[in-house]
Amino acid sequence: MQPNFENTAIAFELKTDSQLERAYFLFKMIANEPLVKIGTAVTNFAIKAHLPVEGLIRATVFDHFCGGVSEKDCLSVIENMFEKGVCSILDYSAEGKEVDNQFDFAMEKTLEILDFVKEKDAIPFAVFKPSGFGRFKVYEKISAGAKLTDTETAEWGRIKNRYEKVCKKAHDLEVGLLIDAEESWMQQAADDLALEMMRKYNKDKAIVYNTFQMYRWDRMDYLKKLHNIASEENFKIGAKVVRGAYMEKENERAQEKGYKSPICRNKQETDENFNAAIAYIMDHLDEIAIFAGTHNEDSTLKLIAHMQDRNLDTSDAHVWFGQLFGMSDHITFNLAAQGYNAVKYVPYGPVRDVMPYLIRRAEENTSVAGQTSRELALLQKERKRRKLDS
Repeated sequence: MQPNFENTAIAFELKTDSQLERAYFLFKMIANEPLVKIGTAVTNFAIKAHLPVEGLIRATVFDHFCGGVSEKDCLSVIENMFEKGVCSILDYSAEGKEVDNQFDFAMEKTLEILDFVKEKDAIPFAVFKPSGFGRFKVYEKISAGAKLTDTETAEWGRIKNRYEKVCKKAHDLEVGLLIDAEESWMQQAADDLALEMMRKYNKDKAIVYNTFQMYRWDRMDYLKKLHNIASEENFKIGAKVVRGAYMEKENERAQEKGYKSPICRNKQETDENFNAAIAYIMDHLDEIAIFAGTHNEDSTLKLIAHMQDRNLDTSDAHVWFGQLFGMSDHITFNLAAQGYNAVKYVPYGPVRDVMPYLIRRAEENTSVAGQTSRELALLQKERKRRKLDS
């Protein structure tokens, strides 16, 4: 059965009237690009100057896009969503600290969450970001084929150990583990590490999932190449398929350094690339499991059509749909209502440390054509529905 993405009663059932109004206000603000730029600059200044803005941020943008400041803080959000059939992925979203004890802290957080996942059906995956486990520059040098210093070689050894610890634990607990993708100029090193982990821990089923950013025109070729390796060496692939989150940065760097941008020329090519990836994976579902991270209704419906063509159960363990907390509730909750494996990425962490993530969310919503206007239209529709029902 097809989900009805226009059903706002299901989409926003968990939101109180005041939360609905807050969401409408926030997306109104995000729709205004100059306002987002000013707000970003003011927020950055306030945080760097240690001004007392955390309460305001917590009551508005943080509580809309984040589950809480700690795992415990997120529990009520997780449990409420699970009652509606929506699972959660806890994503510790503190960013920008490039020292070893912070990398170890991120690893320990991931290990803790794996235990948490094992205990709770509501949380089917754990997740980590490559640069959360080691310095970006080290990944970048390896990706470029540059020679590492002795210090960097030792660093890389520690990064590999962190990957090894979390992937082994995920395998031992039989819990899915998603590895996020980042900028193209560091991604080769991260891809190679993910491949090493899949070879080792995906023998029987997909445990380790690498992320494929389909706004890159080379990712279909990489997916096929990886599939050939997996077929030859007899292991499974976990593929988290997304469009991508660093488009402006990628294009600017390519222009600045004079190389061909790794990003598709336009949105249509990106959409076609994304849809080609899900079609390819669905043709090889016995060897590749898919986690489709998308806010695009058309791509979501295409994936559902592939499932229906193959007579798959809506809850087939090889197919998951994911959206970010605070966005596209009309997709997530209506998918869950029809029995599909629907998940919310739930960011959490100290308010100040999570601000870079929140700023990126606001900027992305501003730059993605139609995303914010769609959110506003659905929120407005639900506001009207509630007024008529009251």
